[in-house]
Amino acid sequence: MTDYAVLFRELAIPRLAGTPNHQRVREILKRELMARGFSVEEHAFSGRPARALLGVPKRVAGTNLIAQRPSGRPSVRPSVWLVAHYDSKGQPISMAVRLVGFFALLLGLFTLFVAMLPAIAILAVAFVIVSQNRVTDNSPGAVDNATALVAIFMTIDQLSSGAPVGVVFPDAEEFGLVGARSLAADRSSRFADAALINLDSLDDTGRVTAFVHRPGKTGDAVADALTARQWRWLPVIVDGMALARVSRECVTILKGNWRTMRIIHRPADSVARVRLDGAASVAAGLARVLRAG
Repeated sequence: MTDYAVLFRELAIPRLAGTPNHQRVREILKRELMARGFSVEEHAFSGRPARALLGVPKRVAGTNLIAQRPSGRPSVRPSVWLVAHYDSKGQPISMAVRLVGFFALLLGLFTLFVAMLPAIAILAVAFVIVSQNRVTDNSPGAVDNATALVAIFMTIDQLSSGAPVGVVFPDAEEFGLVGARSLAADRSSRFADAALINLDSLDDTGRVTAFVHRPGKTGDAVADALTARQWRWLPVIVDGMALARVSRECVTILKGNWRTMRIIHRPADSVARVRLDGAASVAAGLARVLRAG
């Protein structure tokens, strides 16, 4: 029986794409998948990171993991894919501060049409915040996104070995969905007739949110099982946004609150503040839906 707390500690280490820790975590994920009878495909890619990130290379290389259990029928593919990115990043500012900067930018642009001096002051604050949008490797990424990785193993451990469920661990999400965009470009046929359930940042506290990218009955059932608030737009960037255009339906499940956003991408996002209660509750709800078919 898997000791999820031990696995969580193995995964929740600083693992910026391209670092030795990042490669180490990838090998751990392959080990856990193969121990559960999955065959694992490594999808290598290279792509441009998001232009909004400062101090990053012009291109980022990575490896997506695509896993499914052999069915004896190659033409049969999973009808549901569980997805969670496995890289992490640190930044001088938290997600909460970046959101403040984003809304300050919008407010400043709007205010330009009303009052010039206040608009300039607001935009100055926004640009100071944006100037801190640099990438480091100093966050263990416990909530973002080791909790979701563990939740996926918790979920599949509650299903039969014959369940038509596959697993995708995209890489380089923290550089601007680079791995997910490469999957959409190179492996679109894998997901065309499937539901994708993307898990991202499952804190112990706060309500569950279902960020609906492409609606469908599986996503609705998951949202209902988790008593999640459903939104069609949120000011966050997640892999589901890239994968929705090549899938039948797609939803991202998040759990947390403002306190969660204050530690995301910071050194404080560590195992010391996480009990895995959120991951376990999400996994239990997912498993109920997937067992019901």
